[in-house]
Amino acid sequence: MLAQLSNFASGIGLLSITWEEGGMIILAGILIYLAIAKKVEPLLLLPIGFGMLIANMPLNTLMDPPGNGTPAGLMWYIYQGIDLAIFPPLIFLGIGAMTDFAPLIANPITILLGAGAQAGIFTSFLGAMWLGFSPEQAGSIGIIGGADGPTAVYLTSQLAPEILGPVAVAAHCVWQAPRP
Repeated sequence: MLAQLSNFASGIGLLSITWEEGGMIILAGILIYLAIAKKVEPLLLLPIGFGMLIANMPLNTLMDPPGNGTPAGLMWYIYQGIDLAIFPPLIFLGIGAMTDFAPLIANPITILLGAGAQAGIFTSFLGAMWLGFSPEQAGSIGIIGGADGPTAVYLTSQLAPEILGPVAVAAHCVWQAPRP
């Protein structure tokens, strides 16, 4: 029985775990616990914790591509969703599906907030074009005017990756700005 447990532990990599991997796995567990049990930013902490858990697994063959009759690792298949740009639209679709329209229905004048965001997008786009940016770069800059950080980062990575750093910083500052 002890030999079987030892064989199982070595087969899943428990005997070759480093202290760094162990620490990150514990931290991932804490983040997952906070997201699920304590409901602290679950849309943020759960994917971060799960990603930390997967990335720090010992004897990580999860990213191996398929070949010579062997199946690929699980994370290779999951990465295909990122590489083929399937996951980002699904994420935005899911966030949109969670949108609560009750405040808008209760107070229709708040539609002006959405109109203001659209005006910000077009104003920023036109200003960037006036300053000499390419249309792709101006589109990436313009989306910040709508105060939507994740969308700005994704759009810039697709249209103008050469300005991803500055746009990510600007989008984060706009997105994380305190709201009255």
